[in-house]
Parts: sequence; structure tokens; C-alpha cells
Amino acid sequence: MNEKKMEAWGKFRKRISINADSKTIYDSFSTQVGLEKWFLRKANFLTSDGRPRRKDEQIQKNDKYYWLWWGHGDDVYEKRIIREANERNYLQFEFSGECIVTVRVKKEGGETILDLMQEQIEFDENPAKNLFVGCGVGWTFYLTNLKSVLEGGIDLRNRNPKLKNLINS
Repeated sequence: MNEKKMEAWGKFRKRISINADSKTIYDSFSTQVGLEKWFLRKANFLTSDGRPRRKDEQIQKNDKYYWLWWGHGDDVYEKRIIREANERNYLQFEFSGECIVTVRVKKEGGETILDLMQEQIEFDENPAKNLFVGCGVGWTFYLTNLKSVLEGGIDLRNRNPKLKNLINS
């Protein structure tokens, strides 16, 4: 595959309008309690000096995290680093493989927009390992779930471990 085609598979962007204030949206990404409401089964954060963060405490640059999802065993996890966090509307973290995820919350057209970019995606022709496809589908569901939770209180995630291969787990 030529370099230009591989570059096209190296990043994606997901945007969604959410009827909530910027701080609520940001807190949904930047605290353990926030992430566990719409995204994760378990989120743990350690400060750069190794102290566990409280469940409602904002993440900071250089924090380490350990994440687990509903619908997956403890062998499916992310254990990486928070690269940036401004406590208002911008954060960036390492993610699957060598990827970088950047989250911005901003006003646009009179609405609050969550803008997520995943970059540095390594190309893989194997669909089962292709992060562009897998993460793209995953973020589409989870951002939709974030909107659902914040706007109506309904969590769309499958929490039944007996059910497998669902789009909501």
C-alpha cells in the first residue's frame, strides 16, 4: 500500500453535539467517576508520584491510568499516560498501540461540541487488529452513549457478561 493511503488510515476524528455544559462533558472524561458513567467498567488514575487519585479528582498531565471495559475480561485493558489536561476543555492521552487521543470541548453554532481525534494509528491490513476501524466504531458508540447518559440518563452499555459480540460492549 502506498504511503498516502497508509497516512489516510493513520487518524480519524469524531464530533458530537451534547446538550450539557462544557465542564460536565470535560468531567466525564477527566475523572474516574465520570468515565465509569458512560465508558469504562473501571478507571484508576495514579499521580506522577504514584498517589491514587480520588474518584472525583481531576486527572493531570503525566498521570498514569488503568482502564477496564464492560463486556470484556480483565485481560482487555489500557494502561498508559495522560499527556495533557487543562481542567476545562482539553485533554490528551496515550491509547491503543502507540495512538494519541485528543479531546476538546468547545462551543460551535450555539451548541457544545465534543471533538475527539485519534492519531498515530499504525496501519494493519488484518481487520481484527485494525485500530482505525475498531477504535472508530468503538468511539462512535461510546460518544453516543456519553450523549445519552448526559442528556437522558440512559446508559446503553451491555453489562451482561454472558452476552458477547454486541455493538454496545
